[in-house]
Amino acid sequence: MAWILLTIAGLLEVGWSIGMKYTEGFTRLWPTVGTVAGIAASMLLLSQAAKTLPIGTAYGVWVGIGAAGAAVLGMVVLGEPATAARIFFVCLLLVAVVGLKATSGH
Repeated sequence: MAWILLTIAGLLEVGWSIGMKYTEGFTRLWPTVGTVAGIAASMLLLSQAAKTLPIGTAYGVWVGIGAAGAAVLGMVVLGEPATAARIFFVCLLLVAVVGLKATSGH
């Protein structure tokens, strides 16, 4: 169950990080409300997962999902550069996430 919560927390991190782009410096009400709600929900789920998972693993996976997801959505949705180097490093992030999961012992 902790891994499911952590995965959802990571996906919410992707959502709120992309959401920050639309808050325009937290000056637009509804994008700000959605972003803040996403941050709170993501942190809550991370804290629940960390009750049973090692914090280094939980935090690393959470950040990895968020960073990789935000980078991919940035390239696909926001028109950010999709260079070979960026794609390579996103793949490295995903390898790190899988490695942390595989070596966590949970």
